[in-house]
Amino acid sequence: MRVLLEIFGQTLSTLWAHKLRSFLTMFGIAWGVGSLLLLVGLGEGFRSGNKKQFDSLGENVMFIWGGRAPAVEGSFNGMRQYYLTYKDFLDIRRDCTDVKAVAPVISRGDLRSVSDFFQSSGQAMGVPAYFNQIRYLPINEGRWLNDLDDAQKRPVIVLGDEARRLLFPGRPAIGSTILINGIRFEVIGTLLPVGHGDNNTLNLRMFVPFNTMNQYFPPTVNVKDSISFLNYQPRSRDLHEMAKLEVHKTIARNHGFDYRSPDAFDEWDTIRTVDNVGKIFDAMNAFLGSVGLVTLALGAIGIINIMLVAVADRTREIGLRKAIGATNGSIMFQFFVEGAFLTLLSGGIGMGCAAALMAALSKLPSPPGFDPPKLVPMTAALAIMALAIAGVAAGLYPARRAAMLQPVEALRKE
Repeated sequence: MRVLLEIFGQTLSTLWAHKLRSFLTMFGIAWGVGSLLLLVGLGEGFRSGNKKQFDSLGENVMFIWGGRAPAVEGSFNGMRQYYLTYKDFLDIRRDCTDVKAVAPVISRGDLRSVSDFFQSSGQAMGVPAYFNQIRYLPINEGRWLNDLDDAQKRPVIVLGDEARRLLFPGRPAIGSTILINGIRFEVIGTLLPVGHGDNNTLNLRMFVPFNTMNQYFPPTVNVKDSISFLNYQPRSRDLHEMAKLEVHKTIARNHGFDYRSPDAFDEWDTIRTVDNVGKIFDAMNAFLGSVGLVTLALGAIGIINIMLVAVADRTREIGLRKAIGATNGSIMFQFFVEGAFLTLLSGGIGMGCAAALMAALSKLPSPPGFDPPKLVPMTAALAIMALAIAGVAAGLYPARRAAMLQPVEALRKE
């Protein structure tokens, strides 16, 4: 133990004797480790923020709207507009075995909502009672729509968080009423904010029973029983392509066109989008991680270089120690400890600075789609492993060079 403490003491005195050289070398390692952790942490924060954005829609949600189909079978020179109908919803619910749940939606953004205090033009949506099982709609106060509301066409409404703030600023909303284009609705529930920020369109939405919406505010298109769009979920994430194909076949059959027409469907598959975004983030993390590792490798080369210079500067010291009985192993161990210590100390400083910077960034407001950067345990483990390898390389080769010096030649060197 005493010998080990002496070696550490000599290491610290050697580093202090060459402060600028030691600082610049340590800076390379600290920069490499810090940049590796920070870059991957930023990428992970971006991934987490985007995941939250998609989670605010719901789990495995798929959208489909009306589209444009060929006016003549097999021809794409002329296209005709078609609109989804309530029959499409019924047929999908009955025939599409890989679809777990499907909900028709009537959406209107041209309605004027007025309370006793303010007015709003947020989007009103007519939805079935089970819509909150497909989409993420967390209740804040009151309750969600139920089957009786829908069956009896009750004039009740659930407000999004921002719609509640606009219509009832600082006042209770539950039990109050609002006028939507002159029709009085009772507020039975309010939602928690979803997504990022208070002013996003998700929080401005208002939800009424589907049949109520269809009675008072049907879609403006001149098509019987038309709806705005359908939300549906596959029975499992792996079956989303099969569910989509079944939905395509049903809609194409009902509207008289070939389901294989590539541009006939206007839809959004959030599952595929999430998977594609995940692949992008994986590639980005790999790239950012490789940049950090390259920087770390350059720092390790700097450590090797400074240790080789130290061996050259202390040639006479090495020769004197070997002449009075120091073994090759003790010489080698001393220089190995110096290189490894320098590497690990630099890496620790880099990790600490990266963690402190990420902690400071987490206290700042994040833009939409971003979360604060976070320390990724796998990346930290990779950095520690890379540091260990760099420390061995930085200490072992110069130490071997020092141990191989012959005492007489070393003492002779000026």
